[in-house]
Amino acid sequence: MQPAAALQRTLVAAIGDKIQSKQAEIEATRKRLDEKRSQLRFQQVRAEDLQRQLDETNSGIAHVSASLDALDAEVRGNERRLAWNDVQLRAAEATLKRHDDALKHRLVDAYERGDLGYVNVLLSSASFSDFVERWDDIRYLIAASERAVRARRAAERDVAAKQVALERQRLELGASLERQQRAKYQLASLASQRTQLVAAAEAQRRSVATEVAHLEELSAAEEAELEEFIRVRQREEAARRAAEAEARRRAAQLAGQALPPPEHEGAPGSFAWPVSGPITSPFGMRSNPFGGGGFEMHPGIDIGAPMGATITAAAGGRIIFAGSYGGYGNAIIIDHGGETSSLYGHCSQIFVAAGQEVQRGQAIGAVGMTGRATGPHLHFEIRVNGTPVDPTSRLR
Repeated sequence: MQPAAALQRTLVAAIGDKIQSKQAEIEATRKRLDEKRSQLRFQQVRAEDLQRQLDETNSGIAHVSASLDALDAEVRGNERRLAWNDVQLRAAEATLKRHDDALKHRLVDAYERGDLGYVNVLLSSASFSDFVERWDDIRYLIAASERAVRARRAAERDVAAKQVALERQRLELGASLERQQRAKYQLASLASQRTQLVAAAEAQRRSVATEVAHLEELSAAEEAELEEFIRVRQREEAARRAAEAEARRRAAQLAGQALPPPEHEGAPGSFAWPVSGPITSPFGMRSNPFGGGGFEMHPGIDIGAPMGATITAAAGGRIIFAGSYGGYGNAIIIDHGGETSSLYGHCSQIFVAAGQEVQRGQAIGAVGMTGRATGPHLHFEIRVNGTPVDPTSRLR
């Protein structure tokens, strides 16, 4: 029996080495996956920020374009007003010139060339009253001419002032147009640069997303291999139990004793809570708690508990693993028979060793936050034939 026992220990050790090797691979992949998820989140935020900047730039271009359209309309209106003022100014100047010419002509005729038209009109009066009437008429005519000249001069000054104001406005509008056109050119250049940055960021995001998807597939494949290793370990444990039972049966036969009753190899009907506390993360798909976006499968439940709280075996069985378990940190796996096992992750301390038999409720470790953990808690799993199942339906 000694050689057989030695071979069994050798096989168990070989399986244990394979499990640890696979754990190291899974942990390395998970670290790379966390890094890439973080990079992906960074690239997503960067792409969104650049897109926001581009949208703001395009909005600025639209605003400047609208301002330029308004300025163009104002310039065209100002040019029309300038043209109309030119017409008014020329008309006022022509009218003023006619009045000035007429007045000057009459004065020159009266005083320089001896033109006595007004005097002749007065002297041709038939009576004194007719003379007075003709004198008043001439006086009113001269006064009206003078008023017309003053009015035309005032109109000319008003038109000229408006012309100066419009010219000043035209210069100001020209300067505003130049500034707005320069701003539009600068914004268009900035928009072009940011468009290129957005395209580059989006390309980088797609590249990182591809890497994340590849690593997630790789992680899933490694997890499947690890599940297979656990199944192998459980089969080895079942074979060991069967061999021990057969050895006891043969020993009883040789000793002429009654055969011992067969041990119950079925799975436990229920499991006890391994630690007291609330469920802080349930079984199933959840948002990645380590950042980087996306969802991941949570193969167990997280039970909130203080650092150092005692962890007990959820059911009786044999320890098939106790040690560092990749992202689980310090972990314990108990085989309960019937292809059923339980896992206890992130332990701060481990009180048991591989190969040890434990009873339901027996202290096996202490709560911690080793491995991939955001705080102290117990990660608890129940696996059937290596595949995780929801523990909540089996806890009593």
